Amino acid sequence: MEFRDKKRNDRRSEKNGNYRERTPHGGRGRAEELPEGIVAGRNAVLELLKSGRSIDKLVVKEGELEGSAKLIVSEAAARGIPVAHAERAGLDRICGGLNHQGVIAYAAAKEYVTVDKILAIAEERGEPPFVLVLDGIEDPYNLGAVIRTAECAGVHGVIIPKRRSASLTAAVEKTSAGALEHMAIARVPNLTAAVEELKEKGLWIYAAEAGGQPLHSTSMTGAVAVVMGGEGTGVSQLLRSKCDFTVSIPLCGKINSLNVSAAAAVVLYEVRNQRDDA
Repeated sequence: MEFRDKKRNDRRSEKNGNYRERTPHGGRGRAEELPEGIVAGRNAVLELLKSGRSIDKLVVKEGELEGSAKLIVSEAAARGIPVAHAERAGLDRICGGLNHQGVIAYAAAKEYVTVDKILAIAEERGEPPFVLVLDGIEDPYNLGAVIRTAECAGVHGVIIPKRRSASLTAAVEKTSAGALEHMAIARVPNLTAAVEELKEKGLWIYAAEAGGQPLHSTSMTGAVAVVMGGEGTGVSQLLRSKCDFTVSIPLCGKINSLNVSAAAAVVLYEVRNQRDDA
């Protein structure tokens, strides 16, 4: 399927800006080191149950169950998933300080997909592809927050590198509020090659970086991939050189940067709005 036309039209404006990934969470301890497959928190475990991913067992806090915890245990029992009980201190030790809300699941690690699978998801939905490429987001809390925003904005899949990126840990799952269960994630050895593949498949590639065209005056309809960088370094120079356009968020205050999760919300919803209006 061919998506790229011969040119893109810009909608001009006057001011543009920058974003930088800041790490807002300090002193997290062992939570970042938890292996993939541990899912903590009520929303995350509820979405895990909905996803159909294999679950080995649940561990819940001892005492009377209430609210969504009661629903989780009931659903687990209906599916034949073993449920164990433990004191809060025991759950705290398992999660390394992550806020588990009294519910932990041991599940199979989430499977990564291919870039072709992401494009197939878009085709199955009858929509032009909408892809997010994340270059070096190493903070799992930021990665989880970005995945949550991407899922809400209708992104078909997220591409991350095998190196210089957080993996899909319990911290990512928890921060995504379960959105990870509904988002296709491709983990590739070379982001530049992945972007080249997207271009060959007809997608327009937009790097979100300082010094680019104003975001709100740039056409971002059709088949689109947005590239965002991480933790002060931004999008690498090589990867940026492979992008068709660079766009920037207008900033009007005295602070010249946004956290990457906030920037992702601005950029992805600009794309979403343009797609809805097209």
